[in-house]
Amino acid sequence: MNVDVPGGTVASEDIAASPEFRHLSSIAGIEVDLRYASANNFVGRDLYSPYDCAWLHRDAAAALEQVVAYLAQRAPGHTALVLDALRPQRVQQQLWDALAGTGLQMYLADPARGSIHSYGMALDITLLDPQGRELDMGTGFDDMTDLSHPALEEGFLAAGKLTEEQVANRRLLRDAMFQAGFLGIRTEWWHFDCGDRDLVRSTFRRVM
Repeated sequence: MNVDVPGGTVASEDIAASPEFRHLSSIAGIEVDLRYASANNFVGRDLYSPYDCAWLHRDAAAALEQVVAYLAQRAPGHTALVLDALRPQRVQQQLWDALAGTGLQMYLADPARGSIHSYGMALDITLLDPQGRELDMGTGFDDMTDLSHPALEEGFLAAGKLTEEQVANRRLLRDAMFQAGFLGIRTEWWHFDCGDRDLVRSTFRRVM
C-alpha cells in the first residue's frame, strides 16, 4: 500500500484536497446510507454534520471497486450498501463516550488507539437484493448482541436462532469483501478492515 505521508494526522476539513482520499460518489455501482449522518443509529442523532464523511482512503476505495466487480459477476443484481466509511477521530470519541459504563465499549475501538475507520480504511457494509432491499443478515446494523458475531454463527444456526438464508447472506458479503482484500472481525458481520490494523495505524494518516 502506498501513502503520501506515513503516520500523522489530517483534519476532516482538509481531506477533500488530499490525493490520499476518494469520495464515495466516485465509486460506481454502490449505494450509500451513512447511518451516523442521520438519527438512524444507536446514539439517535446525526454525529457527522457539518462534516462530509462519505470518503475512503484511495486504497480502500480501489478495494471496494473490486467488491462491486465481484458482485456483478457472482451475484448479479446485488449491490453493496455502505453504512459507514470514514469516521473522524472526534466522532469515534463521541461514540465511545455514548457507551461509557454500558459494557458495550467492546464493540468500539478505543479512540486513544484509533479506529481503522478514522484512517478511511474500514467499511461498515451490507448488501441490497435486486429489488433494492437490504438482505436479511439476522440482525440489523450495530446490533450489539452475540447474534451479530460471525464467530458464533454456526452455533446460532444449529440452535435455530439464525436461518440458512441469513448465514448464506452473510457469507456472500464476506466472500465479496475477502476476495478484495478486506478482513472481517469476530463481533460484527458488517465491519471490514482494508488490511492489517497495526500496519494501517503505523503508516496511514488518522483523520481528526
